[in-house]
Amino acid sequence: MKKLLEYLVSEITGSDKFSVSENVNNDLIELSVQADPEILGLIIGKKGKTIRNIRNILKVKATLEKKGVNVNVSEKTD
Repeated sequence: MKKLLEYLVSEITGSDKFSVSENVNNDLIELSVQADPEILGLIIGKKGKTIRNIRNILKVKATLEKKGVNVNVSEKTD
């Protein structure tokens, strides 16, 4: 799941200035994207459409694995 999210974000932004962390609790997978402020807008998209679609893609894969998924996006702090 983490690799899929990394692939989607890197292809959307064309950048590698982000990190993805994964936390698995039973049947729930929590993914967190920490990105530089300059690409944060690309990940979220206009009115949140891009992140909504990313979440939908991940939900399809999670459903096939009989799991739940939660995706959070935040600004990278150094």
